[in-house]
Amino acid sequence: MIPELIVRLREIVGSEHTLLEDIDAYGHDETEDFWYPPEVVVRPRTAQEVACVLRLAADHRVPVTPQAGRTSLSGGALPVCGGIALSVERMNRILEIDGRNLFCVTEPGVVTQVLQEEVEKRGLFYGPDPASRGSCMIGGNVAHNAGGPRALKYGVTKDWVYGLQVALPSGELIRTGGKLLKNVAGYNLTQLFVGSEGTLGVITEATLKLIPKPRFAKTLLAPFRDVIAAATAVTRIFEARIIPCACEYMERAAVEAAEQRNGQKFPVGHGAAATLLIEVDGNDEEACEKDLEKIAGICMEEGAPDVFLATDADKRAAVWALRRSIGEAVKSISAYREEDTVVPRARLPELVQTIREVAAKHGIAAISYGHIGDGNIHVNLLRMGLDDEEWKRRLEPAVQELFERTIALGGQITGEHGVGFVQRRYLPLAYPKHHIELMRGLKRVFDPQGILNPGKVLPDEEGVAIPERHRPRGTTTT
Repeated sequence: MIPELIVRLREIVGSEHTLLEDIDAYGHDETEDFWYPPEVVVRPRTAQEVACVLRLAADHRVPVTPQAGRTSLSGGALPVCGGIALSVERMNRILEIDGRNLFCVTEPGVVTQVLQEEVEKRGLFYGPDPASRGSCMIGGNVAHNAGGPRALKYGVTKDWVYGLQVALPSGELIRTGGKLLKNVAGYNLTQLFVGSEGTLGVITEATLKLIPKPRFAKTLLAPFRDVIAAATAVTRIFEARIIPCACEYMERAAVEAAEQRNGQKFPVGHGAAATLLIEVDGNDEEACEKDLEKIAGICMEEGAPDVFLATDADKRAAVWALRRSIGEAVKSISAYREEDTVVPRARLPELVQTIREVAAKHGIAAISYGHIGDGNIHVNLLRMGLDDEEWKRRLEPAVQELFERTIALGGQITGEHGVGFVQRRYLPLAYPKHHIELMRGLKRVFDPQGILNPGKVLPDEEGVAIPERHRPRGTTTT
């Protein structure tokens, strides 16, 4: 980073938004304790400023890491090659809520929950619902194709993105798609950028689909004495032709961690091996109640001794607050590695059994929870009392076996967290070499100099490796 480059960055975004000090927060996201500080942070306000920063970086061959809410769990926002961290936090306007066409247009720095609440004031609904919705941002959601509990019924982010404005590494701005439900003119570049994890371009604006907000929602908690029985109950619910809007799985240790962190108990299931949180919604209250009754019956047939119904807004909010706190609660226990397994729904009982067997075989504590209704379970492997050397010796073989067995079940190495920095070494388990080379080819077309979010998604090429860097837990580095 030469002084002349800093001067130019200040001219583009302003001196107060070109940061050289107190930038520790931009050196890490929510991935374990990885820490890769950038050399400079820029906070542009407009798409044109983003484009100018990228053009300058390309001219000087300086790496640029796009950042939104920095809630990534795969290291997607880590500036692993230093250089420029480009934060879109100031690009935080909802530009339009179009109730006639059922679309909204938003900048990338809008917090997801803020967008949800704004459209709901107008009786509308935006479906994607990441657990970190109170801090994650639309730009990051699009870049990582974020999911969440409601993906079961309403799909993931890609199902709601109909148009984008993107700044390319060359400094060009392009628009794809728009407020069109049908559009087959040329290649679908919109969906190519969705889930590309900031490696092909920087999202500067998104056009998102909306639907009318469902009028009613009702929630159920069902505890099970056996984790396999809980997974089996999920498959039976769908066999009964019921599509919940959410179906969440929580192992006992996950529930206990949330209860301890929040000083509040779940209303049912104390001591249960696993608990399901299931929600139905719709515009016919009687139909919602009938579906919930059927679900309760199935759960009890599969061994749930009782169920708890949360049918009013306050009870539902309390239950969901506990569920959403599980991730942070589990991660506060110990150093950890979170994996993001996903399988076809019918293979869920086998996945749950696989997780238990792999953890036991390698002597690593594991706590699981997640969006079991769409086959997506988050597996947190915890170091607990293991020393550093023993933790490293056990961890990688355990992760390798977990992924190999997940793929053998028809699954994948990530369902919604993305590949990012920490999973890229496992991409060859998921795809053959020629498939990965096609991805490399796309990367070269959009980013021939390799400046945009380097070290992400694609595995290291032979002879090139980025060393892992960690922060001591609970400390900051300036």
